[in-house]
Amino acid sequence: MRYLMTIIWAVLISSTLSYVLSSMAGEPFPVTDTLVLSAIVSIVIFVLGDGVLKVNSEN
Repeated sequence: MRYLMTIIWAVLISSTLSYVLSSMAGEPFPVTDTLVLSAIVSIVIFVLGDGVLKVNSEN
């Protein structure tokens, strides 16, 4: 369940960021770029949450 919520939040935050930045630049909203950005953010969160931060918290 936490993976699903992470993906949903990553899509929402990436969509908002991409929409605001593309609107400020006067460019069209890039849906595919937004999905790629959200996939990258999700992967980084999974790696940090399950790997790096869990190892450091055990010490």
